[in-house]
Amino acid sequence: MPITSAKHSIATPISLSQRVIIAAGASLLGLCLIYFAGFSHIEAVHNAAHDTRHSAAFPCH
Repeated sequence: MPITSAKHSIATPISLSQRVIIAAGASLLGLCLIYFAGFSHIEAVHNAAHDTRHSAAFPCH
């Protein structure tokens, strides 16, 4: 007897206002992370961000 599984997927529509809130939250989180890494007094964090910018060919000087 073969074993079958039924996968049920419920798609919940997301309104435009919810999408805007999610996008704004993600952008704010990203900006906070960039600010923290760029202006961190922890040398290891700052150097890691600096090296990452160079490896991505992003000018930072």
